[in-house]
Parts: sequence; structure tokens; C-alpha cells
Amino acid sequence: MLTINVGVLLAVIVFFRLRRRTEARSRLDEKMTVVIVLALGIVLAPTPVGQGAMDILGQITSGVTQASR
Repeated sequence: MLTINVGVLLAVIVFFRLRRRTEARSRLDEKMTVVIVLALGIVLAPTPVGQGAMDILGQITSGVTQASR
């Protein structure tokens, strides 16, 4: 039996949707892409990959905040 990781599937869908030209997208298409990206974020957030990405983003934002002072 073949199992598919939902996070990987959503990442592939996002990749192919974002490869298209911006001019060829309708408002509904853009909204659908946003919904899919949010779903991907929700799926990845509790995983170790999501936690690592959150740590990296936290370090970047704290570095930017300290640099602006």
C-alpha cells in the first residue's frame, strides 16, 4: 500500500501553483493558493521541521530587531 505524507503533497502542490506566471492567476486562484499554503503551515507547525523553521525565523527577527536599535 502506498502512503503519501500530507505535508509533502501540499508542498508539491504549492510549488507547482507558484511556478505559474502571476498575470495568469485569477483572484480565486490566488485565494486558493493562500488557503493551501496556510494548510501546509498548519500541517508542518507541530513537526520537528516546523519547529526548526520557527526557531530560525525567531533568530532572524530578533537579529533584525537588535540591529535596528
